[in-house]
Amino acid sequence: MTPQALHDQAMALPAATHVVQWGGSDVYKVGGRIFAIRGLGGGVSFKASDIAYQVMIENGLARPAPYLARAKWVAMDDLAAVDEADMAGWLANAHALVAARLTRAQRKALGLA
Repeated sequence: MTPQALHDQAMALPAATHVVQWGGSDVYKVGGRIFAIRGLGGGVSFKASDIAYQVMIENGLARPAPYLARAKWVAMDDLAAVDEADMAGWLANAHALVAARLTRAQRKALGLA
């Protein structure tokens, strides 16, 4: 998967925004909250459900994301090795998990309610 394909998939999600932070990392947010990060090293990190987190770690698909593992974030070091269809699903899930934590008013304002 290319960085552009990741960007296109993330930005296709409802109310998604993109900023460059932390010295050049691509950060994808919904309602001001982060759901995915493409780091400078070429990898990607994103929020996962409890079950997806466990399965991805146990099967070697991902590793616990540094500093964010306690919040069930996973990291994949090589974006080029990731299947685009799989990533689309993981990003949609990450987006939904983060959006669900927004207030009802925030979701309504973003057109997510």
